[in-house]
Amino acid sequence: MYCRGIRGATTVERNEREEILAATIELLELLISRNDLRAEDVASAIFTMTDDLDAEFPAVAARMLGWSEVALMCMREIPVPGSLSGCIRILLHVNTERGASEMSHVYIRGAVNLRPTFNMH
Repeated sequence: MYCRGIRGATTVERNEREEILAATIELLELLISRNDLRAEDVASAIFTMTDDLDAEFPAVAARMLGWSEVALMCMREIPVPGSLSGCIRILLHVNTERGASEMSHVYIRGAVNLRPTFNMH
């Protein structure tokens, strides 16, 4: 069994609680389905948001999906000038038998430009 990292990112147009939660749930559901994950496979998740977002913690979305036993942490992105705004990023640490190259990273909405070589939504 290995611990592997799976990355994902999305964007929102407005700093609103409902929009942050909806975008985070959408991204989490894609990460779950593309990587055939169960909540018990996820050791922890780190959520980051850009400085322009503060209406809700994105980890609340994971709790809404039933991740009650998963260690969750929310943090700020480094505010690099010219970087993508309205961005929510997720780093999942999952326990799996699969290799690192078998992990499916997901970048959707305005975040597709962050990793244009990955298979997008």
